[in-house]
Amino acid sequence: MSGRGRRRRVVNSTRVIALSFAGVILMGALLLMLPISSRSGVSCGPITALFTATSATCVTGLIVVDTLTQFTLFGQVVILALIQLGGLGFMSVIFLLASLVKKRMSLSQRLMMVSAFNLNDMHDVARLVGGAFRLTFLVEGMGAIVLTACFWPRYGLGAIWKGVFTAVSAFCNAGFDLLGPDGLGSLSTYSDNPVVLLTVACLIVCGGLGFFVWKEIIHKKSFHRLSLYSQMVIVITASLIVGGMLFFLLVEHDNPETLGGMPWWQQGLNALFQSITLRTAGFLSISQGGLREVSQFVCVLFMLVGGSAGSTAGGIKTVTLGVLVLAMRAGLHGRSEVTIRGRTIPLTKVLSAVTLVLVVSVMFLFSSITISVVDEVPYLSAAFETASALGTVGLTTGITPTLSTFSHLLLVAMMYLGRVGVLSLSVAFLTQGGRQSRISYPESDVMIG
Repeated sequence: MSGRGRRRRVVNSTRVIALSFAGVILMGALLLMLPISSRSGVSCGPITALFTATSATCVTGLIVVDTLTQFTLFGQVVILALIQLGGLGFMSVIFLLASLVKKRMSLSQRLMMVSAFNLNDMHDVARLVGGAFRLTFLVEGMGAIVLTACFWPRYGLGAIWKGVFTAVSAFCNAGFDLLGPDGLGSLSTYSDNPVVLLTVACLIVCGGLGFFVWKEIIHKKSFHRLSLYSQMVIVITASLIVGGMLFFLLVEHDNPETLGGMPWWQQGLNALFQSITLRTAGFLSISQGGLREVSQFVCVLFMLVGGSAGSTAGGIKTVTLGVLVLAMRAGLHGRSEVTIRGRTIPLTKVLSAVTLVLVVSVMFLFSSITISVVDEVPYLSAAFETASALGTVGLTTGITPTLSTFSHLLLVAMMYLGRVGVLSLSVAFLTQGGRQSRISYPESDVMIG
């Protein structure tokens, strides 16, 4: 196949994935609008349904109504199905169904899977997707068993459904829960339970690393045998978790609205959980609105980074951050090539990283400023909500339900862009798939800095 033909197929595949997410969101919204989905027997309305369906499909977790008290079992099942579809990817589910009927994937379908998992080529894509499903259901099942046991003393038989729902939501980095609005909501009533918090944290990390990384970890078993990409994901993820934990311990240890008043071990536990859930998931064990302003600002930065490519997380992705840091190091040393461990990162990847960060930054600033002006809320609160939506995180300072319809729709757009990917949408709808120009223009020096 010619390079031009393959580019056109990739563009078409990416376009199908983007439109399929939109289709799933609309279908979910229609189902959630049905009276059978609401406990009151009255439709929750189109905006609430659309916001909830988008948040679930884009595995975000921002809500305008409480999931437990607003939705019936039918509505909760719809939300869980959307979370699972969004976490695994709609095209992955199509592939699974095709495999069950022994239908071989066509070339175009394989290209769709490459786009869906952010892979560089089609090598072994079928085995990767199959392994992703096995890993997902195994980890979610184990998490559901542990969480059900923890929830049982409080909820009895209801703990089974709550455990399953929370486990799936945690692995898919969605942040939805059925624990009700008690306390601060989410996992705040379990802030002193290390089993619950560590189980959910492990599920979040497993989902946020990405299926490709887990495939390498399982098969290669040694860090030094992993690909450069997987090594970068693990090192950057661990650094962000540890760094975030130490930061929150330092800044919030004496804040009575967050960690203050807790024993030292509980402070460490909740600081660790905050650092993990912050970039991808949206579960909370401490008040986000009670965080000090500097902590909320750092939260915004962490949420915009997100998880790893090919995972259930959003954001600019961890390796994008790593590439930018490496590019900065190269610039400071006057080098024209970006290198790490004896390998050169292609210039196209560096440009993609820079483009992604700049585009996300513009979208973030536009949306956060707009929400702050339209709803007359403090800018930091608006920035927190916007970063949470764009990074598909789901944490909130508590203002989401009080925002205007316009701001809700703006957050819907941010969640969709955050999940599908800004660059993917650009490739899908702005690229014409034509031949790249072979014209080389003469260089012209410009002054920088």
